[in-house]
Order: sequence, then structure tokens, then C-alpha cells
Amino acid sequence: MPLGYPAEVGPGPGAARSNRTRGAETIVATTVQAVGLRVRTGRYVAVDGVDLSLGAGVHGLLGPNGAGKTTLIRALATVLRPHDGELRLLGQPMDGRPDLRAVRRGLGYLPQEFGYHPRFTVTEFVEYMAWLKEVPGAGRGRAVRRAIERVGLAGRADSRMKALSGGMLRRAGIAQAIVNEPDLLLLDEPTVGLDPQQRLDFRQLLRELGANSCVVVSTHLVEDVAAACTSVVLVDAGRVVLHGTPDDIATAGGPDDAGDSPIERGYSALIKRHRADLAVAR
Repeated sequence: MPLGYPAEVGPGPGAARSNRTRGAETIVATTVQAVGLRVRTGRYVAVDGVDLSLGAGVHGLLGPNGAGKTTLIRALATVLRPHDGELRLLGQPMDGRPDLRAVRRGLGYLPQEFGYHPRFTVTEFVEYMAWLKEVPGAGRGRAVRRAIERVGLAGRADSRMKALSGGMLRRAGIAQAIVNEPDLLLLDEPTVGLDPQQRLDFRQLLRELGANSCVVVSTHLVEDVAAACTSVVLVDAGRVVLHGTPDDIATAGGPDDAGDSPIERGYSALIKRHRADLAVAR
């Protein structure tokens, strides 16, 4: 099963689409709600007591390598089950026996690494993912073309996946994530492999998507957060250090903190203080 969904509960064809709609119609105001969320990977608690409330907009999930960003994204994507705490996605609680198919129809997810058949063309890959997400057949072709165009791959729509460069593969992955026009879009390190112009184009796409959807972008690149995100969740050691705006991070640092820009210096200062607090607590 592509994208890491457990096969026994993965989305599939044949079920009716959920009644989620856009514009003046029903939209869940708080798309992600977490209270005391803890997620284990093996014996290690990678997400440790996270409180989070996210609605429409572009939310940067920022932190150093090993901070718990990918584990949190995987929990929001319903790939990992929480060990403790409460989690609601698109208005549905994730404890007990949640309707994962209904939730996943409203999700878009790009993991750091995703599977694909190398002989698929870009169109075939995105169309296959649209089928798995139960995009209605009548509008599926149009949805596939629009997704491919939005990531700048219209000229390579008939190219086989195995012939794409790393950056083009990443854009194909983004296309499959947005083909169902999700209310919750989860992107794990989406700019890896993109050249500078592609990153600028991607930031503009994020702004467009965030107008009506909740977009969560996991990254360790401070400049991407500063340029595209309406809010930032800074995490370290599985905990939320700060949930605010890019300006909140920028004002947290001083001239003696490491970094070449105000937001980099603020990031360095906040991580340093958090780790000092953890050392004292131990």
C-alpha cells in the first residue's frame, strides 16, 4: 500500500465520499485538535504530551532532526496510533474505533519517502492515488490534470516515474497529496530536491492551499517557514517549544545567538533555552 497506510485500514474504492465540502458549505473550523498527545516509536516516546489546535492556514512544523516532527506528522496522517492523550482530526476522535476511511478521504499526505510503480507515468500515478482516495470517477481525470498542473509537471505528465529527477519525483508526490483537494494536507520535508525557483513556486502553492485548508509542513529549513507559514509549531525532544507566528520566533533571539537572520537567531535561542530547561528538570 503506498504512502505507509496500514493495508487493513487503508482507503479504497467503492465507499461513498464523505459529505465534507468547501466554500460556504460545511468545513470543520478546528481541523487538528491534540491534548496531551503521546506517540511511541518502539520503546521511545517521540511525541511527548503535545497540545495543538490548528485550523485553516499554513502551519510550519519546525525543529531539529530527531525532534519528533515526522512521528507527529505520521500520527496526524493516521499511520501511527497515539499511545496516550486525545486527538481529533476533521472533527472525528481518533480513540476507540475511528472511521479511518472517512478521515483519510479528507487527508492529503506526503511522507519523506513514498512508494510508486516505476513504470507508471506521472498521470497514472496520480490517477491511481486519486482512485485510492475515492475521488469520484466523473471528475477524477480533471482533478488529476489540475493537481499535475499545480506542481508544474504538465509537460512531464506522460513521463514514467522512474525517469524523473529527484525534484520532479517530489513534485509528483505533492500532486498526489493534493489531488483530492484535502481539508488537511500533511507534507513531510516537501522541499527536499527542489531547486530555488521550484521552492519559490511551491511557497506560492502553499499560500493558495492554506486559504481554505489546514496545511501542515514539516521542515528544518527556517527560511521556508518564514516565507510561507502563517503559524509555526516549534518542537524539540517531542515537545512543543513555541506555537506562534514567524515573528514570535524572530523576536526571541538576540545578536549573540547563532544564525544569519532574525528568525534563525530566534530559532537557535529557543532551542537552546528549551534544552537548558530539560537539563535542569532532569
